[in-house]
Amino acid sequence: MKKPIAIQGIKGSFHHEVAQRYFSDQTEVVECMSFDSTVESLQKADSDFIVMALENSIAGSIIPNYALIDTHNLAIIGEYYLDIQHNLLVLEGQSISNITEVHSHPMALLQCKAFFKQYPHIKLVEAKDTADVAKQISEQNIKGIAAIASKNAAELYGLNILAESIQTIKHNETRFVIVKREDDNLKKDEVNKASLKFELDHKRGSLAAILNVVSDCKLNLTKIQSLPKIETPWKYAFFVDVTFGSYKDYEKAKSIIMLMAENLKVLGEYKNARL
Repeated sequence: MKKPIAIQGIKGSFHHEVAQRYFSDQTEVVECMSFDSTVESLQKADSDFIVMALENSIAGSIIPNYALIDTHNLAIIGEYYLDIQHNLLVLEGQSISNITEVHSHPMALLQCKAFFKQYPHIKLVEAKDTADVAKQISEQNIKGIAAIASKNAAELYGLNILAESIQTIKHNETRFVIVKREDDNLKKDEVNKASLKFELDHKRGSLAAILNVVSDCKLNLTKIQSLPKIETPWKYAFFVDVTFGSYKDYEKAKSIIMLMAENLKVLGEYKNARL
């Protein structure tokens, strides 16, 4: 029996949309109001997979989620890039002059800041989830407050779209990863991307040496993210994504990096959604 997919947020959220697109429209979900809760759902075996946002083309990396995957020894087994279109949702009959507050997730508010500069009377208020605000407005018949959410949320909760695509940069994508407790062990000929984590001393050229290995082994570096090790001053952990045409090239690079860096961890080997 298949277990539901854990998502941050509720039905109608962008995480819910990714779950439907990656798995199927009929996918059941466990609604969690934080990423920590999604991980807890996975650890308790209430779900087999998590859909987790990892970075946005406007706002950048979601650093705490890298730490969650690493700390709990989870495995990335897939990814999905979603075109994020933010819409202003209100009860029927409301106009922009009626709206005094807009509630939404901090990331959504950040991505739409420019739009609201033309409406100085509107106060922006942070909330835990985009779709949850839409649901509350609908169920509680709240006037004067708008939500920033998807068209799916508007349809699901019966709200009007007052303004479409209000994000500052119209081409706005979020990269979501599919995470589970352990690797799916994809066949090597199906794998063309890997997420790695390693640690380096604060020494001249230490990172450059690793990047040279990546280049020499014909790997394409698509992402690098550093995090300081709080318990060890001037020591850093690096999260790296690489793509490759040959798994043998990747294996060669991995073995060399293992000798050069400390605590090399493979966070996932999977199929690149962009190739």
